[in-house]
Amino acid sequence: MTNTTMVWWAMLCAVSAFNIAAWSTSVALARRSSLALNPVARQAMRLQILLSAGYVLGCAYRSAFPVYDVGRLVLVDSWLSSVMVGRSVATFAELCFAAQWALLMHSIAKANDHRLGLRVARLVMPMIVAAELCSWHAVLTTSNLGHVLEETLWGLCAAAQVTSLLMVWPRCNRELRPAMAAAAAIGVGYVIYMFQVDVPMYWTRWLAESEHSRVPLTLAQGLFDASFRWTVTHRWADWQSEVVWMSMYFSLAVWLSIGLIHVPGRLSRHAPRAHPQLAAQ
Repeated sequence: MTNTTMVWWAMLCAVSAFNIAAWSTSVALARRSSLALNPVARQAMRLQILLSAGYVLGCAYRSAFPVYDVGRLVLVDSWLSSVMVGRSVATFAELCFAAQWALLMHSIAKANDHRLGLRVARLVMPMIVAAELCSWHAVLTTSNLGHVLEETLWGLCAAAQVTSLLMVWPRCNRELRPAMAAAAAIGVGYVIYMFQVDVPMYWTRWLAESEHSRVPLTLAQGLFDASFRWTVTHRWADWQSEVVWMSMYFSLAVWLSIGLIHVPGRLSRHAPRAHPQLAAQ
């Protein structure tokens, strides 16, 4: 059982090394192509590069030091694995990833004169900040209700963006439609996973907590507990429930982040001219 856990951990680390190499290669290609872009698109590409770096490196760190936050379980016996450090890294990385999608939605909506898309783009960051606060509440108090709310907000945010992409799809350049359709399909898959798997999983855990009358920690207790308590375990049974989401999160999601680096270039080449009133927004 321990060997299975270690093989999985080695796989996470190997994927993270590949991700960093892929990000570096992608950045080199993007910088070469940016020479032909207008200043606005070039700036958007720079932002995507920086935000992607935050997400790629954050996921690489979390792959090297996996943490099961609520259970305070870790694979590496070090303060680097503490819940406080790991959750702080996760928060920064996830805000970077959300910002990438907000920028993408804003660019597409602005270029295609789609006001609903602009509103959705502006809602992304507030929704994800709220989700991160719910996550911190769950991590500090060890109550999974916060995770239920967190994952619900992520799912709703993705659903809103998919809806916006589908609504703007008929207006966009035909050259961009396949990529937008693919993004929408990925978004639909993500929403289904969140509401069919992730949210029910945390809901079930919270119900189990309620049935056993487990008293959550206060925020002050949680701050101390998350900073100084961790349990090292390599048992597969302890990590099995986290394997699927961690494996997909540290691979597929990272590849999407890297791919978003090149979107400003494609939009600049194929998107129609923005509506004058929207250009100033």
